[in-house]
Order: sequence, then structure tokens, then C-alpha cells
Amino acid sequence: MDQMPDFSRARLHVVTGKGGTGKSTVAASLALALASTGRTVLLCEVEGRQGIARMFDVDPLPYAETRIARGLADESGRAGEVHALHIDPESALLEYLAMYYRLGRAGRALEKFGVVEFATTIAPGVRDVLLTGKVYEAVERNSRHKGAQVYDAVVLDAPPTGRITQFLNVNGELAGLAKVGPVRSQADTVMTLFRSPRTVVHLVTLLEEMPVTETVDGIAELRAADLRVGAIVSNLVRPQEVDADLLADVASEQGRTHVAAGLEAAGLEPHDVLVDALVSQGRDHAERLALQERQREVVAATGVPNVDLPQLVDGVDLGGLYELAAALKEQGLAR
Repeated sequence: MDQMPDFSRARLHVVTGKGGTGKSTVAASLALALASTGRTVLLCEVEGRQGIARMFDVDPLPYAETRIARGLADESGRAGEVHALHIDPESALLEYLAMYYRLGRAGRALEKFGVVEFATTIAPGVRDVLLTGKVYEAVERNSRHKGAQVYDAVVLDAPPTGRITQFLNVNGELAGLAKVGPVRSQADTVMTLFRSPRTVVHLVTLLEEMPVTETVDGIAELRAADLRVGAIVSNLVRPQEVDADLLADVASEQGRTHVAAGLEAAGLEPHDVLVDALVSQGRDHAERLALQERQREVVAATGVPNVDLPQLVDGVDLGGLYELAAALKEQGLAR
């Protein structure tokens, strides 16, 4: 594993991953980890699932920035805050029309007639410009924006790995749609941020063949588009429940005999059903660990720094998110 770079200068942390890898959980945990360094953090989602609200056990998020949690206090006793924003393309388009074309109430009329939904569906490149444009505005906001919350970092729960380069490469997606005008200008401005050192893209994977392969492919696509790769987060990593010698023993031909002897030594009756079940579980555990280690080697070969997150025993709740946040901070992803 490479030494973790210092990402403290990054203002935008984009989190992506194959479906089912826990991408949204990692994004939420990273936001809490950054807040645990004293930062004020905005956690954004763009996929319309209200996943943030469920994880933090709050009401469904409106199209407005909402404070949802505090980070753990750091060594100096400081604790930052996590705010959240659910970005939907329809609201983003209405905001865009009001900002650039002063449509105001007329924009609401367009929404009633379904024009907004039509526009964001028929031209997905425009949809992505609107979504990323809102993220850009939050990152670039400063003290000159009177009354607006200024953030030290923004974490984006982004689309899956298979679509992440297309999503972030918004000016490329607009090539055949808008060559000039405010939409094209906004796309170019957004790309300036995305291709700068202030943006990093973290990829979440499981240490299994398909997710790791998609992660490797995603890294190549991001680099080809001049987008900066941050870290690989290996999620739901299985611990080695027993020592290596015992694991090898259980996996051997003599495993059944040794398990039976171990049960007798513990004062338990070595019934065939019990012995067979324990041997089967031991061999399954050994096979899964071997698979995990083979995929870890593939991850290491990318040269991208890697952090591990454990599988939570009690599932994902707010306490679990804080546990994962502490692990990310300890491994240097949030400094």
C-alpha cells in the first residue's frame, strides 16, 4: 500500500464505486471524517434516492442545504459540521433559468407543463452540467456571498464507476449539444475545477473480482480524461478470524480430525454434524480470505493509495458511520 497523500488542499472529494460496494456509505463517512478535523463540510447527492436522509435518520432532504451532523472532536476539541444537499436536475434547471434568464415565475410555469423534465431527460449532458454546476457553486462559494454558508470541503456522492467519467467530463458530453452560450460556458468553468488539484476522485470497491476490475477500468478512464484519482477505499473487508496456521489446518485433509479433537479438548461432544459444519465454515472463510488477498494485489498494482473499511457488525447506522469515519481519519484520508 502506498503512503496516503495529503488531500487536505482538496476542496471537492468525489466518491464513486460499482453498485453494491457501499459508495454512499463511504461518502457519508468521509464527510464525517473531514468534519472531525474541524472543517465545515457539505455532503451532496445527485442520484435522487434520498440515501443521505436514511443513513443519518433525518427527514427527506429538500433542495436546500441542511445541517445534519457534527464531526467527532479533534485533539484540540474542535468539531466541524456536516450539511447535506439533495440536488435534483429539475430544481437545478429552474435555479439556472432564474439566474441566467430571469424567468422567475415563468420558470415555474415551464415546470407545470413538463418542459423541465423533458429538457433534463432528452439532453443528459445538460442534466449533468446542471448537477455539477450546483456542486461547483458550493465549492467556489466564499465570504463575498453574503448570507451563504461557506464550506471548507464538499463531498459528492457521485454516480457509479461505469458512468463517473462521463458525468464529470461535462464539456465533452456537450460537444454536440452546445458549442457556445451560457450552458457551454458553465461546463467549461466546471471542468476547470474538476481538472484542478482541488478535486480528487475516490473509488470504492469490494475485494472481489468484478468490483476490482471495474475500479481498475475506472481509474484508467479518469486518468485519460485528466481527472485526478485520489484513493481506493476497499469496503467490507473481512477480518482474519483465526490465525493462519489454524486456518491452513482446517483447510487441509486432516482438518476434520483436528476440529473434532479441539471440540473434545473444550469438553464438547464432537458430533459429525457439528464437526462438518465447522470444517465447512473454516474452509469457506479460508477461500474468501485467499480471494480477498488476490484482489488486494490487483488493487496495489494500480499504484493508487488504498484504505480498508471493515464490515459493520450491526449494519449501517449513524454510530456505524462515525466508526467508519474514525477509520478513514486514522488511515490518513482526512487530515
